[in-house]
Amino acid sequence: MFELTGLSGLLILALDLWAIISIIGSARSTGSKVMWTLLVMLLPVLGFLIWLVAGPRSRHQAG
Repeated sequence: MFELTGLSGLLILALDLWAIISIIGSARSTGSKVMWTLLVMLLPVLGFLIWLVAGPRSRHQAG
């Protein structure tokens, strides 16, 4: 089984915190913020990667 320890675990924690802070500070709807935050919290690595690919790019499409 895959286990994150030490420096890699700290790196994942830091990236997830950065994502959650960015999500909360965004101009998205409250429901959208809650869904993204839950995704990042429940699936730390996969959720961060999905947010990195889909989250920030979607706010640039409006302009």
